[in-house]
Amino acid sequence: MPVADENVDEENPYLRDPPTDFDPVETLSEAEAKHQVEQLREAIRVHDRRYYVESEPLIADRTYDALFARLQELEDEFDLAHPDSPTCSVGGEPLEAFETVEHVAPMLSIDASGDAEDVREFDDRVRREVGPARYVCEPKFDGVSMEFVYEDGRLERAVTRGDGHEGDDVTANARTIGSVPQRLHGDYPDFLAVRGEVYMPKDAFQAYNRERIERGEDPFANPRNATAGTIRQLDPSVVAERPLSVFFFDVLEASELADSHQAELERFPDWGLRVNDRVAVVDDIEGAIDYRDRMLEARDDLDYEIDGVVIKVDDRDAREKLGRTARHDRWAFAYKFPARAEVTTIADVAVQVGRTGRLTPVALLEPVDVGGVTVSRASLHNPAEIAEKNVNVGDTVRVQRAGDVIPYVEEVIEKNSEGHYELPDTCPVCDSPVERDGPIAFCTGGLGCDAQLRRSIEYYAGDDGLDLEGLGEKSVRQLVDAGLLDSVADLYALERDDLTDLEGWGETSAENLLSEIEASREPPLDAFISALGIPHVGPTTARELAREFGTFGAFREAAEADPDRLEGVDEIGATVAETIHDFFTSEANTAVVDAILAHVSPQEADTNTGGDELDGLTFVFTGSLEGVTRSEAQETVEAHGANATSSVSGNTDYLVAGSNPGTTKREDARDNDVPIVDEDEFQALLAERGIDLE
Repeated sequence: MPVADENVDEENPYLRDPPTDFDPVETLSEAEAKHQVEQLREAIRVHDRRYYVESEPLIADRTYDALFARLQELEDEFDLAHPDSPTCSVGGEPLEAFETVEHVAPMLSIDASGDAEDVREFDDRVRREVGPARYVCEPKFDGVSMEFVYEDGRLERAVTRGDGHEGDDVTANARTIGSVPQRLHGDYPDFLAVRGEVYMPKDAFQAYNRERIERGEDPFANPRNATAGTIRQLDPSVVAERPLSVFFFDVLEASELADSHQAELERFPDWGLRVNDRVAVVDDIEGAIDYRDRMLEARDDLDYEIDGVVIKVDDRDAREKLGRTARHDRWAFAYKFPARAEVTTIADVAVQVGRTGRLTPVALLEPVDVGGVTVSRASLHNPAEIAEKNVNVGDTVRVQRAGDVIPYVEEVIEKNSEGHYELPDTCPVCDSPVERDGPIAFCTGGLGCDAQLRRSIEYYAGDDGLDLEGLGEKSVRQLVDAGLLDSVADLYALERDDLTDLEGWGETSAENLLSEIEASREPPLDAFISALGIPHVGPTTARELAREFGTFGAFREAAEADPDRLEGVDEIGATVAETIHDFFTSEANTAVVDAILAHVSPQEADTNTGGDELDGLTFVFTGSLEGVTRSEAQETVEAHGANATSSVSGNTDYLVAGSNPGTTKREDARDNDVPIVDEDEFQALLAERGIDLE
């Protein structure tokens, strides 16, 4: 059978029965090496497609490995490495951080329900607006959804879904996934943005978890967590070692579009894009409901996790007429499966203490298999729910995995105890009194509680705090367990020898962390306020507080004095104001804050009493700016009285478009007659008002 691709040379010696013994590289001329490299790359791309997309490999795995090794050898010896080469799939240099980029087209969520009547109501709406529709039905994969952008057939960008409008650029990681083609095959469009679901097959997940346990590492809870944790690794070589795969299932944007979704999917395999073999086309909504029932029966036999099916209008013109809301496409609906459930016994109850002191009761279960995942812990939510369900140690209960991710106790099947479990009156970690706020219980120990302290250090160093690279949950636990951290302030007393004496720490990782800590001694005021972990005060609220008060001293003085002083600040109501006041009137908290301030001097911030040159204007930014980051541009206009929003509306005054802008915001700007300005025009607009963007 010929290899069906007009771009492939059938005479390529590495397609069928290829040799695995090669001449020594030193015997080849540069021209001979280049020719062999081109043939190997072409052949390996075909073998990748036959293996990952068509499931019809032409050669044995060991033969493939020999071809791949030869290609690597030639590229290294003759300096012929190229980003399009299949060898890029083995990883690259670690990144310092991911870049946030805008999607080519929005990756919206899908309206969903587990009730067949809601599915029929969806069909009724479709019929009212566009008439009877044919539907394409697909499994609803429980993985990580991503955008893949191909230009002239080459993979240019792979981006996580993020908030649906922007995501993390994880292209280097995506290149390591074997089923993601580096180059398309056949007669592909010049530009193609497709949506795919990255996942870890069940069998591969189980094998990978066994390897982690053998290495003394914690296993992942489920395949989705394993996939999400892998795709966000900064080191592509780590991703290359993990068994990820992908299904492609939608065209987001293309230079050439087919008339229907079915027609688009039929072209995917010709381009080398792997499509799930369970996709079906049905003539009406009852056919879609039958499809869901069949997939529910087949669910446990699949080698990938699904939690329902997606029903999509097939006709593209009908999709355009149906449109979308701010949150989801109106031409698609997810018919969810019921949560998986099994019966087991509660052996004990553990009480976890969160960063804010919230106590969460967790049922320790006799291990039970729930949908292929061994569940030994399940949430009991809060004291009110425990009382309502009358749950206690020894009871036989039904446990569900809601959304196939978070296990929880659904109900008591057999009562084997007296009454229900009662939370302790004192914190199980620090013995401080427990207070209740409605259905929620809190430890009053503040940062003097070790559990809150450890999580506070993690938060202080995390994305919503000072963003200290190299100081995550695992390293914080290691430092606390080693007695090196008894408070956040102890971070600033760490020395190189403290770190290099610990398992897994080398000179480089120690120096990198110490450099991060040193650079955090003069943090932006808003980042420092957020890093303290005050309940209800995240980055947005912290930014408003910084603008209002300008210095940490002024903010703290107002917080300690009177909650009413805080209520006039944007984003802050009575509840948040009271929470901030309580935080700063706690002796345990203020002792920790004072200890940090002995090492840290937060910067002053521009206050709201500054410029009003842009008062009343609203800006939206898209694409990448060269002179400053988008965040810096947003902060600049806000500091001078303007609003910076994430989406274009009739109230927008300017859309500032940098390089690689998103098409949606530009289209929305044109639809709403909003002026679109480039970076130079934006800087000129600011300069006219005496504002220096730099």
